[in-house]
Amino acid sequence: MWAAIRQWFDPAEMRSVGEPPDYRFSLANERTFLAWLRTGLALVGGGLAAAQFLPSLPMSHLREVIAVALLLLGGAVAIRAVDHWARTERAIRLGQELPASRFPAILALAVGAGAVLLVVAVLVRAIGGR
Repeated sequence: MWAAIRQWFDPAEMRSVGEPPDYRFSLANERTFLAWLRTGLALVGGGLAAAQFLPSLPMSHLREVIAVALLLLGGAVAIRAVDHWARTERAIRLGQELPASRFPAILALAVGAGAVLLVVAVLVRAIGGR
């Protein structure tokens, strides 16, 4: 695990593996990393917004649970992004198949499930408020 984390911070180690790739592939990998990082930042921002601006919800501490879930998910996306960037860069330099990832599907399911739960919470509040 520590060797993988060390790769994230040591460009010389990354360059010592395999052959220098066509720079366009490295730049595309970097753009993908930055897109994932923006997604993580958006989730963190959503978590902060939920903590500050959501009104009290029908279930006790639901607002805090939503905020913490979004913050943790945003952090996980950021960590996953840098790990995927490093593994992909290594595969490109070695001429190997790019690493497969289930993370986009898991993230999509988590966001979809969260949206469904929020819709239920809003409807419960709307019906209970009458």
